[in-house]
Amino acid sequence: MDKLVPIIYMIGVLLLVLPSFLSSNNNLKTFFTNLSIWVAIVLVVLSIYFAYNYFL
Repeated sequence: MDKLVPIIYMIGVLLLVLPSFLSSNNNLKTFFTNLSIWVAIVLVVLSIYFAYNYFL
């Protein structure tokens, strides 16, 4: 149950943000640019999180 609540929360946030994200990125090049920026941000945050858990 402890892992189910954050998953539901993240799906809810995704459903709220996704329509605005798609409508603002009507050009395919803009969409992939913004998507790559978000992927880079998520990878950096996850790397910091896993490094923190590994070393401390």
